[in-house]
Amino acid sequence: MTSKVTYLGDLRAESTHLKSGNSFLTDAPIDNNGKGEAFSPTDTVATGLASCMITVMGIKARDLGVDMKGTTAQVTKTMSSNPRRISKIKVVLEFPFEADGKTRKILEHTANTCPVNYSLHPDIEKDITFNWK
Repeated sequence: MTSKVTYLGDLRAESTHLKSGNSFLTDAPIDNNGKGEAFSPTDTVATGLASCMITVMGIKARDLGVDMKGTTAQVTKTMSSNPRRISKIKVVLEFPFEADGKTRKILEHTANTCPVNYSLHPDIEKDITFNWK
């Protein structure tokens, strides 16, 4: 088992990673009857894409002898209705270091082929931008 999710009431849940004991809260968003005081479940999906991209890039960068420390990703999630679902995820990656063209190509390919990206439904539009120093 990977995690346990406990409903806390008032449209809030706590997700606990069983191996580490780390946890986070989710709330229903304001536009869906919630308070929006924490990530919504769909926020975690969109954010998971960026987190996965940065993680696999970090693995590949380490293999290439490149330090990715300080790299950030800004995530924007767009919802649609009927059915209510994520329709678009925009990720803007900002790299605080310079890299040659070959390294950029390798890292961008690695990001675009991360497991979360492959796991998302193909109808979800993905707008990915790589901003290199």
